[in-house]
Amino acid sequence: MYHILVVDDEEMIRVLIRKYAEFEGHQVTEAQDGMQAVAVCRERGGEFDIIIMDVMMPELDGFSAVREIRKTSNVPVLMLSARGEEYDKIHGFELGIDDYVVKPFSPKELMMRVQAILKRGAISDVPKKERLRLEGLCIDFTGRIVTVDGETADLSPKEYDLLFYMARNRNVALTREMLLSNVWGYDFYGDDRTLDTHIKLLRKSLGPYSKRIVTLRGVGYRFEA
Repeated sequence: MYHILVVDDEEMIRVLIRKYAEFEGHQVTEAQDGMQAVAVCRERGGEFDIIIMDVMMPELDGFSAVREIRKTSNVPVLMLSARGEEYDKIHGFELGIDDYVVKPFSPKELMMRVQAILKRGAISDVPKKERLRLEGLCIDFTGRIVTVDGETADLSPKEYDLLFYMARNRNVALTREMLLSNVWGYDFYGDDRTLDTHIKLLRKSLGPYSKRIVTLRGVGYRFEA
């Protein structure tokens, strides 16, 4: 299953692509213009396997959106456009897109092109960059690096594991048992205060972004994004 970001100002196009993508078992997130797409990628870029991006949109066109996204992500991009001029295609490929489809298009062919792009990417031995950016907090899962307002945070190995698990399950209420089982292991028989101590240290390391770790009284914790 792939996670696809569909960016188009026409709701009917987004609905059509979602219908075919979900039929094939894929997950879809939508954005209605380039500005929204850039914002979503800054916060959740590591989640997406591919972006289907329209060219002509209000606020920020598709080419400009791809240019911004490429500053922090190499996620594959398939461009959609009602214009099939060679100049537009060349411009897109110069920005680093992976394919260009002219409207009107066949949804079935579009999904086949998505499959082809992702299969080509799967051949590469280079792991996909997975990163979460929230304001000045950047969590680089692939590089195992956390930066706070541009400064690298000095975390212990277990603090990394705890933060990464919570960030990957952001906005989800995580019980103490879930955190201890998944971060320390199912055979952990230590004191619950071990978790509280690491949460306290982690909050200190995150500085102004410690507020993203919310205490759920009587339950556990939640990482808010």
